[in-house]
Amino acid sequence: MNQACVHNDTIDVGNHHGRPQCRPFLQFLTTQERNVIWLLLAIAFLPVDGTTLGLYAPFWSPISPALFAVYCLCNWRQLRIVANRYLPMFLLPVACIILSIPGWLKFGIHLNAAFMSITGLLGVLATLGAIAIAFDIKRIPWRTPLRILIASYWFSFGVGVVQWLSIHLHIKPLAGYFAHLMYRQYINESSVWGGGRPQFLFAEPSYIGMHLFGVLLPLMWLMRGRDRIYAKRLRNLIVVYAIGSVLMQAGTRIVLDSVVALLVAIIVHNSWCDKKQRVRGIAQLLGAVMLGLLGVLADSRLSSIAENSAEGDGSFFARIYQSLDPICGLLAHPWTVLTGYGAGNIINAVWAGAKHAGRLLNGLGMNGSAAVGFAAGMNADTVWTMCAYTSVVAECGLVGLVLLVIASIVSMTRVFDTAAAEHGVWSKTVVCWLVLIVYLYIQCENYAFAALPLFISAASKLRK
Repeated sequence: MNQACVHNDTIDVGNHHGRPQCRPFLQFLTTQERNVIWLLLAIAFLPVDGTTLGLYAPFWSPISPALFAVYCLCNWRQLRIVANRYLPMFLLPVACIILSIPGWLKFGIHLNAAFMSITGLLGVLATLGAIAIAFDIKRIPWRTPLRILIASYWFSFGVGVVQWLSIHLHIKPLAGYFAHLMYRQYINESSVWGGGRPQFLFAEPSYIGMHLFGVLLPLMWLMRGRDRIYAKRLRNLIVVYAIGSVLMQAGTRIVLDSVVALLVAIIVHNSWCDKKQRVRGIAQLLGAVMLGLLGVLADSRLSSIAENSAEGDGSFFARIYQSLDPICGLLAHPWTVLTGYGAGNIINAVWAGAKHAGRLLNGLGMNGSAAVGFAAGMNADTVWTMCAYTSVVAECGLVGLVLLVIASIVSMTRVFDTAAAEHGVWSKTVVCWLVLIVYLYIQCENYAFAALPLFISAASKLRK
């Protein structure tokens, strides 16, 4: 067997353009890397983050982080190497606990909520560790994991289509099955979250953009210089999923996410130093902006927001006061701005800030009672903010947020291969990818979403 051909089948090297693998994956699986099954299962369950089968957290019930953790434990020797390479990230749980001590001493500790917060952070590390162990250290063949990933997302899209049909054809037994499958269902008319929408397998319909543009789009960028066939397959999946979810009226935020991702993709795919491509890119940007405006006009919820400001849509307004409550709670106890209320203590920040948030909203001519009512109806295990930044600052303060940003950037620049070290990691695509993640995490409160670990691990593989 040609050793160079074997080496070219790894995630990091080679330009294949669809040629057959030189080393069959099943042979690799049975003879060298049997515990890779945990990695494959984790990849297969990536789009499954809202079912009753997962581990519960507010507005999230993932399966993949636990499976990634099992894979890391099965490869604990290699995990030590990864932890050393990404040491700033792996020290974050320690920093989180240290920063939480003042808040725990002052406000007490909600053990279950604190456990969910810390394990969410560990989920980030498990995902990062599993990716690095598999594709950087063991250099397992990447095609089969990528096929599984693409197939699993096509399956979740198919589930959404079936859900949409069950809603519009009034197939109540089928709609009832999916309603019972999900922790918080958006399927039938009994949903308190607004029924009549396909949910796919996500915790809520608005998570579509997180998956399409936090996971699949960056993978397409990674494949551009390695395998055009898989890049095309990922592109087709993203386009069909985005257009299909919009046509099925799965949610409003997928329209916004698609426009933002389209703008970023236009910047990535054009060479702005070339005059012809620059003109074409400007035309594409203007077209994307026009498409966004048409989306606002066509979507009743977006049109209502445009006409009536934040209160034009209940879900949009809720995201404002759900984050405003804990932010005002930080101002109620100024010292918490630095270290936060402690892991699991978001509810204390919400309770402390609700009245201040209510008065602020009233002063702006909005319904301040919504902020007060939200705080009264929540407890430590059910509260959520729908914004990762708000959650981090509420629990670990600005110090915690700054440490997270620094650890992510430092870890990203600690590359595994000399080629990336020579050329650097700050390509145009990497910068655009980072901007896209910053945008996506505004909407997503869970800490272990795969976008950040994937970015840290794979950014060095996108050459200038």
